[in-house]
Amino acid sequence: MHTEFYASTPHGAGSKKIPLAPLAATTTSQALVPDGQPDAFYFRALEEQGIFLNKAQIEAVRHGDGPLLTLAGAGSGKTSVLVCRTGYLIAVRGISPRSILLVTFSSKAAAEMKQRIAGLPGMTPRMAGDVQARTYHSFFLLLLRRQGYDQDILSETRYQHIIVKRMLREMGLQDEYQPETLLAELSHYKMNLIDIDDVPEKTADERNIKSIFRQYEQWKKTHHKMDFDDVLLYAHQLLLRSPHLLQSLQERFVYVMNDEFQDTNRLQYELVQMIAAPQHNFMVVGDDDQTIYSFNGASHEYILDFHKLYPTARTVTLDINYRSTSSIVGLGNEVIRRNKKRKPKQLQATRSSDTMPRYYRPGDSNEEAQAVIARITEDVAQRQRSYSDFAILYRSASDSRALLEQLVLREVPFVHYGGGDVFYEQWMVKPVIDYLRLSLHRRNFEAMEGILPTLYINRDKGMEFIRQQEAVQRKKGPLAYLLFFPELKDFQKDKLRDRLAQIKTFAQMKPVDAIRDMRRTFYDAFLETSDSRKLTPHKEVLKETLDELESAAKPFASTAEFVEHVELMIRKHKEMELLRQDAEADRVTVMTIHKSKGLEFPVVFVIGVSDGMLPHSSALEQPNVRGEKAAASSAEEKAAALEEERRLAYVAITRAREELILSSPAYFRGKKAEVSQFILAPFRQASPQGTSSSAHGGRLTGSSGGSRPKDLTRGAAVPKPPVRTVSETVYAWVCTAGSCNAWSRISTPQETKVKDKACPLCHAPMRRGSKTVAVRQG
Repeated sequence: MHTEFYASTPHGAGSKKIPLAPLAATTTSQALVPDGQPDAFYFRALEEQGIFLNKAQIEAVRHGDGPLLTLAGAGSGKTSVLVCRTGYLIAVRGISPRSILLVTFSSKAAAEMKQRIAGLPGMTPRMAGDVQARTYHSFFLLLLRRQGYDQDILSETRYQHIIVKRMLREMGLQDEYQPETLLAELSHYKMNLIDIDDVPEKTADERNIKSIFRQYEQWKKTHHKMDFDDVLLYAHQLLLRSPHLLQSLQERFVYVMNDEFQDTNRLQYELVQMIAAPQHNFMVVGDDDQTIYSFNGASHEYILDFHKLYPTARTVTLDINYRSTSSIVGLGNEVIRRNKKRKPKQLQATRSSDTMPRYYRPGDSNEEAQAVIARITEDVAQRQRSYSDFAILYRSASDSRALLEQLVLREVPFVHYGGGDVFYEQWMVKPVIDYLRLSLHRRNFEAMEGILPTLYINRDKGMEFIRQQEAVQRKKGPLAYLLFFPELKDFQKDKLRDRLAQIKTFAQMKPVDAIRDMRRTFYDAFLETSDSRKLTPHKEVLKETLDELESAAKPFASTAEFVEHVELMIRKHKEMELLRQDAEADRVTVMTIHKSKGLEFPVVFVIGVSDGMLPHSSALEQPNVRGEKAAASSAEEKAAALEEERRLAYVAITRAREELILSSPAYFRGKKAEVSQFILAPFRQASPQGTSSSAHGGRLTGSSGGSRPKDLTRGAAVPKPPVRTVSETVYAWVCTAGSCNAWSRISTPQETKVKDKACPLCHAPMRRGSKTVAVRQG
C-alpha cells in the first residue's frame, strides 16, 4: 500500500473535517486528593505504584453503598477502577475482603484482576485470596461443587460436536444439521431461561431440533456431564429452590461488582442481581457503545434501563481514553454519536498525533489484501515495525478469504482468531470443492462422501453400499454404483445420471464456470431446501460465502490449478495454527471485530469497510433470527440492527493506538460497493433542516424526479437548492512527464490490476496515484 494511495478522507466524502477529540486535563489524584483528606493515604500509596487516577475514576473508587453505573468508554481504564475500588473498600472503609465479589467474562481478565489486587498497597496474599474475582462460570461452578454437584464438565467444544454428530447419525439427520448451530440454538434458549419443553415444535424441523435437544440433555444426564451453560442454569435453579443458600450468599457478598456489563445476558444478570439483593451495593461497569454480542443474548438495554431497576443509582462516566491518539478517538466519537439508543458521552484523548486515520479505496478484496500485506512487509523490512504491531480486523468470516491467502502466499507469519474452519472447509463450501476434486480423481472416496448429501443420499448408507460393490469389482468411477442403490427411486437415478455426466465436465471447465454451473443447476436449490439452513443465522451469509468462492476461483485457468491452490491453503493454515501456541512469536494478528473487543494494537487495518460488509447486508435487509427476510420487520428492529453494526465499526476503530487504516473495496464479489455509510456520515454536513445525514442511513439523498414540491401554505414552488461543489479524492493514472497534465480515473477493479500504462497524449509512462476533483452536489 503505497503512500500515494492513502487518502485523508474516505472516497466520496464531503467537505466536513473530523474534529480531533479534545485533550483531557492532566489533573490527577495528586492534586485532586489533598493530603489533609482522610483517604489521602490510600491515593498516595497508589501514586507510589504509578497509579494516578483522574476525577471520574476517583469518584467511582470512592463510591460506597448503593448501586453505581460506571460508563467506561473505550480505553478509559475500567480495570484500574475496579481494582482500586476493591482496595479502597478494604483499606479505607474496612470492608472484609470476603465480602467482595467481582465477576467478569474471561479467565484472562479475572487473572489480571487477581494479580493487580494482590499488588495493591497494604494487601496481603491472604486478603487478596479472600476477594472473589472470578468469571461467572468459575464462581457458580465453585458454588455447585460445594453443594454436591460433581458432574464432569464438557469443556471442549469439539467433544460436544462429536456427541451431537453421533446423535444426528443415529437419527439419520447427520446431513441435515450442523452441531455448532444446534448447540448455539440450545444455548440461546438456556441463557434466556426458556425450558426445552417450551421450545416450539409446530413443524417437522422444529420437532427434530427439539428431539435432538432432549437426546443431548439425556446423554449428559446418563453420563454424569454438564456443559458451561448448565453451570449457570443449575446455579439459578439451585438458588431459586434454596432460599437459605441464597441468603447466605447475600449476607456474605455485601459488595458486588460486574465487569463488562454490556455483555451480560438475561441469565447472568438475574444471577448477579439475586446475590446483590437486598443491600444493592451493586457496581456495574460497561459501555453500551460496545454491545456487539446480541446474538449471544447480550443487551445494551441493561445499561440503558439500569436506573429503572435501581432508581437511586449514581452514574459515573469514564470519558478519558488512554489508548488512542486524539485523531482516532475523534473519529470514533463521530461515528458512534449517530446511534440514537445510547448513553450520551464524548471521549477525550490523552495523546495528540500528526498521524490521522487513513482511508483506502482498492478495486476489490484481492487488491485490498495485496496492498495491506505490502504495507506490513515494507514496514517490517525497513524495521519501522514488527509483525506483532499489526492487527487486521474484518466483519464476517468470508471477508477474510483473500487476505488470509495473501498472508500464506507471501509467507507472512500470522495467527488467525477466526473461530471457525478454513474457508474451503466450511460446511457450505466443502461439497463444492469435493465435486471439483471428484472431477479430477473419480476414486476420491473422501470427496465422494462429501457430496452424498447433495444427492439426498444418506452419507453412511451410501458409502457402505459403494464399498460393498467395490469389494466385488473395482470401478474407475465408484460413484456410479449408486445407480443400483436399492433405496433410490427411478427419478433419483435419473438425477444421478445427470450429475455423473456433469461431474465429468468440471475438469475441463474454468473453476469459476464449474462453480457457477453447480450453483445454477442444483447447489443453490439444495441449500434452499436443506433443513440445516433453518438454523443458519442469515440466509444471505450462504449466498455471500458462495459468491466469495467464485471470487477465489476466478483467477485460475483450470480446475486442477484451483484445487491444488485449495489444498495448499488448507495445509498452510494448519501450519500457521502452531503459531497460536507461542504467545511470544512475532506474527500479525487476524481476527473478526467481535474477537478484538478488549484488545489493542499499535496499527489496525479494518478491511471491508463498505456497505454490505460493514454494515453487513443482513442488517441492511434485516432478516429475522431464523434467517428469513423480514418483510414485516419493524422500523425499530431495522434501526436496532444497524445500530449494532455501527457499534461494531466503533469497536474496530477504537482498537488502534497509533495508526488506523480503513479500507473500502469499490467492488465486492463483482458488484459495486459504496464506502460504508458509517465512515461517510461523519464527513457529511448536516442537512438544511438541521438533521444529520445519518437520518437517511448515512447517505445523501435527493429527489428521484417528478414535479418540484409545493409549499402548501403559500401555493408557490419551492426553489431548488443552490448547487454546491465539494472536493473528492479519486484514484487515477497520472502522467509522469512534467510537461503533461494528462490523467484518467481508475474506476473498475480490472484497471487496478494493470501494471503499466502509457499516456494517451505524450506516450510517457503513467503511474497510479490520486487526483482531487470538484463534484457538484444539490
